Amino acid sequence: MDKIEKQIELKVPVSRVWKALTDHKEFGEWFRVKIETPFALGKPARGHITYPGYEHLQWEVTVQKIESERLFSFSWHPYAIDPKVDYSKEPATLVEFRLEKTTTGTQLTVTESGFEKIPVARRAEAFRMNDGGWAEQMKNIKAYIEIV
Repeated sequence: MDKIEKQIELKVPVSRVWKALTDHKEFGEWFRVKIETPFALGKPARGHITYPGYEHLQWEVTVQKIESERLFSFSWHPYAIDPKVDYSKEPATLVEFRLEKTTTGTQLTVTESGFEKIPVARRAEAFRMNDGGWAEQMKNIKAYIEIV
């Protein structure tokens, strides 16, 4: 229960998937978050979740790596949905988006790791909710990227 990994084949070039991941406006469209500023290495990116029922929540990540058309990663606090809790004192998990060219398009692999560092009281639920969340986000990016 330390790592979530999801894969999907997208029938578009790597460059198109890369743009959907690293352009903050495009990322926000499929991920359902309105991000205030572009992604920048080592910098936080903040916004508000636009997913119905979660609009009251802030969204924040810190960009860890940007390796053009190969790897985009950020750290964040998983399933940080209670507005009364200060999650900034907790360790973050690492989310990595890896791209590989295939004969029909692009293989996207999303991995979130570091759940063993999350406080025990909320670790299992954070893992369970993010596991389901990443499954849904893979559907979202596919629907977005293969149409737009």
